[in-house]
Amino acid sequence: MAPVLPLVLPLQSRIRLAQGLWLLSWLLALAGVLTLLCSGHLLVQLQYLGTFLAPSCPFSALPQVALAAGAVALGTGLGGAGASRASLDAARYPPWRGILGPLLVAGTAGGGGLLVFALGLALGLPVSLDKGLEEGLGTALVHYKDTEVPGHCDAKRIMDELQLRHHCCGRHGYKDWFGVQWVSNRYLDPSDQEVVNRIQSNVEGLYLTDGVPFSCCNPHSPRPCLQSQLSDPYAHPLFDPRQPNLNLWAQGCHQVLLGHLQSLASTLGSILAVTFLLQALVLLGLRYLQTALEALGGVIDAEGEAQGYLFPGGLKDMLKTAWLQGGVAHRAAPEKTPPEEVPPKEDLPEA
Repeated sequence: MAPVLPLVLPLQSRIRLAQGLWLLSWLLALAGVLTLLCSGHLLVQLQYLGTFLAPSCPFSALPQVALAAGAVALGTGLGGAGASRASLDAARYPPWRGILGPLLVAGTAGGGGLLVFALGLALGLPVSLDKGLEEGLGTALVHYKDTEVPGHCDAKRIMDELQLRHHCCGRHGYKDWFGVQWVSNRYLDPSDQEVVNRIQSNVEGLYLTDGVPFSCCNPHSPRPCLQSQLSDPYAHPLFDPRQPNLNLWAQGCHQVLLGHLQSLASTLGSILAVTFLLQALVLLGLRYLQTALEALGGVIDAEGEAQGYLFPGGLKDMLKTAWLQGGVAHRAAPEKTPPEEVPPKEDLPEA
């Protein structure tokens, strides 16, 4: 059976391959560290912003898979650097002969699979992230008033911090607050006729106003913040509804968070792509170096040329051999028939 992708490696080529692998392995280790840092940063961001994502949104799986992929890439890079450095010395290489095989298998199956999965998550999640933020922010607005409801006591504080930190208001704009009751019932006077009329005028019995929370106010506004009666053009003569950014944050939190998280995911995706490329190069180089040195008995400066390869035989031949070996192993052995007995020769009478 002919080897798969054979490559003839003279002495100088083997030495240059080992030296190049040492450099690529350290670059892979650096890429693994960057992957760990970037995915860790995204994970920390999601600890805070994950409240505004729907529970069904798979975006939170991205940093977790990327963390595992970065750890495997870091280990592969350090292992590749040690193996390529040791291969230049015949006295230091023998201990690595039993490590290279598991390292190649773990790097290819584990690291490669995790990197591909994480890269796919980074590139294929914008749609699910958009839907997750749409649903999550809508839920956050609805529970803004539930400061005394178990499980939602911090909803108001978290939403206020989001709007103040990211300079946004509502889900898509400040008018989103007009469609939800954001004032807690404990602050409403049930004897006030205006309050009663507003509640009775709503089908769901909600107290709706054309106002916004204080966290929507832009502190750079040249005038005091106007939070109520925003839809009445005569209530505030100096307020121009066509330019709300002079008084309120004009952008909705959906657009701000979507751009922020997509930027982090895009950066992580770029690092994952570079890490995947470096890991593929390191694993291919280590495999060629391993097979070439095994043919020389583990001595890189042995005389003559050595042939490196990916697999010892063609894929078709390997599968055929495995199938035949499996068939022979499971085939019942034929029953052995006892040899026929030769009848004894009768002594002839002497003439």
